[in-house]
Amino acid sequence: MPAKATPKKNLSALKRARQAEKRNLRNKSVKSAVKTLQKKVESAVASGNREDAQRALREAIRALNMAASKGIIQKNNAARGVSRLTRKVNELFKAEAA
Repeated sequence: MPAKATPKKNLSALKRARQAEKRNLRNKSVKSAVKTLQKKVESAVASGNREDAQRALREAIRALNMAASKGIIQKNNAARGVSRLTRKVNELFKAEAA
């Protein structure tokens, strides 16, 4: 983490710093939730549970798209995450169908 900057002096800079701090906390919590949901999908795929994998995939896709729409993560990053998770779940279905 970078060292703390010198204290701001004008009011608008102080307000901006407060707003940035709030946004940082909010964004961090959303990113953490998205990562947790992605891990849930991967663990459901690893355990081979199709219903749990599909349910977790739906939740993860919803969270990724929401984070992308809010600008918390970049939209291509969200699309890549959705694609990777969907591919893993589809491979689970292919393996059980074969």
